[in-house]
Amino acid sequence: MSKLIVNLGDKRSRINPEIYGNFSEHLGRCIYNGVYVGENSPIPNVKGMRTDVVEALKKMKLPVLRWPGGCFADEYHWMDGIGPKETRKKMINTHWGGVTEDNSFGTHEFMELCRQIGCQPYVNGNVGSGSVREMSEWVEYMNFGGVSPMAELRAKNGDPEPFKVKYFAVGNENWGCGGNMTAEYYANEYRRYQTYIRNYPDAALYRIACGPNGGDYHWTEVLMREAGWMMDGLSLHYYTVPGGWGNRGHATGFDVPYWYKTLSSTLYMEELVTKHGAIIAKNVRNQGPRRGRRVGLVVDEWGTWYDCEPGTNPGFLYQQNTMRDALVAGINLNIFNNHSDIVSMANIAQLINVLQAVILTDGDKMLLTPTYHVFDMYSDHQGATTLYSFVETEKVGVDDNEMVPNLHVSASEAEDGRITVTLCNLSESKAYEIDGDIIGAPVKSVAGTILTGTMDDHNTFDNADKVHNNVFEDVKITDSGVKFTIPACSVLKLSLTI
Repeated sequence: MSKLIVNLGDKRSRINPEIYGNFSEHLGRCIYNGVYVGENSPIPNVKGMRTDVVEALKKMKLPVLRWPGGCFADEYHWMDGIGPKETRKKMINTHWGGVTEDNSFGTHEFMELCRQIGCQPYVNGNVGSGSVREMSEWVEYMNFGGVSPMAELRAKNGDPEPFKVKYFAVGNENWGCGGNMTAEYYANEYRRYQTYIRNYPDAALYRIACGPNGGDYHWTEVLMREAGWMMDGLSLHYYTVPGGWGNRGHATGFDVPYWYKTLSSTLYMEELVTKHGAIIAKNVRNQGPRRGRRVGLVVDEWGTWYDCEPGTNPGFLYQQNTMRDALVAGINLNIFNNHSDIVSMANIAQLINVLQAVILTDGDKMLLTPTYHVFDMYSDHQGATTLYSFVETEKVGVDDNEMVPNLHVSASEAEDGRITVTLCNLSESKAYEIDGDIIGAPVKSVAGTILTGTMDDHNTFDNADKVHNNVFEDVKITDSGVKFTIPACSVLKLSLTI
């Protein structure tokens, strides 16, 4: 029997709802035929946004959505995506499939999507192929409510009131597809660009600098040293790629060793968050003008990346989503919860039909993936306070180099006193008895939700509800807390009242 401890008296940091964010790029069928079908589509929509998709994202309590990229952000010129759709400039999406981008989904459409979902927009500016003036005018266009050329242009295009965008990134992956820059060069570019993106009345920006690729700690050191006091957040990109970039493996039909290889790869996020967070904290302490304020780690691209589904455009990055992806989601969200003093936002890649999507569509059909159900289950953590939690673990796996802990946990307390405990069982075959001590108050009631199945279980358009959340009733209240058995290959939430 494994011991689980949650200490109600050991409160840590607030879990920003934005940790549960998502990412939408002009890539494959994420935007077009994903969230956006156009006003004249036979698929039910409101102003072109798919009604079924919007309702699902509202239910999931999506707090923030990143757009327009990704690599696409640094070749996107925002003025091509405003005004009458029939006159908008077309372009070639050189990064993703070489398809024609007609720019029918632009700034106003993105803001409309966020309004319908009820989430915050997070906009990624163009450093790689753009200009300081272009970025400055985009912020003015979105956020200024007074009299100016950009405000007048926004009103002419249908939105007299400013959008008041809060989250804004200065470039994306500028160490790679965003310009192949060195850390030193980008730090200077960031300093220059951010100078001209203004805070307008009631529209202060949360400025996000391009951060490192995975374990590039030199990049973080340079950015924090040279520009740390000019930013509010620093991004981090890390994908779970089980076989490495040359052998990503398949989204379905994998074997047990690949199950553990994937989970071992995703657990590396803990080290990344801890080490990059330490560099950020060290530099914030030492910098003069804004010494001591928080610079958050913004993990705005994370998730699994496998070979695309056979028969699909390799530039569209369409992949299926199994219980393995559900465990990846649960583990990463637990990590972000437990490090909510460091992580201020996270955005899984991507929203629909791309990589570790929460939703898949096919014409008028839509399904919710196992990853969606984890986000739905974990939504009670949003805005809550992290509690100290510990679970006794043992190593599981088939290869000494890919062994992982069998259990992974986080816990939080909401403002109304509700306690949420989320626990992942990483074993593909073994259930575990858990003896849970809830220190600080007796448990009055407990309710459970579980997502479980075999490791390759997934939803298809012929069987869209094969994997879904279920009520978990096999839990008993004890004198010290709770006792239960967590099945193999599962993600579990317990909601406690004390």
